Amino acid sequence: MYLTPEKKQEFFAKYGKSAQDTGNAEGQIAMFSFRIAHLTEHLKLNRKDANTQRSLITLVGKRRRLLDYLMRKDIERYRSIVKDLGLRR
Repeated sequence: MYLTPEKKQEFFAKYGKSAQDTGNAEGQIAMFSFRIAHLTEHLKLNRKDANTQRSLITLVGKRRRLLDYLMRKDIERYRSIVKDLGLRR
């Protein structure tokens, strides 16, 4: 499996407040970004995988909603996570 519990804890420890704070928006955005990158690579090889494509679209929507929430609540946290993950060009 590509997303192990250790990898999840690493995301939350690096981008969130602590490894146990799994509800933190920054940690969730980082984890979603990792999953989106993984699914994108999978779809490059398997273009007709409709279930994965649907999952990818769902994840992008979840990440977009979390980013919108973060932008409304604290613009500095939003800017820092976007810069760290390289989401905007």
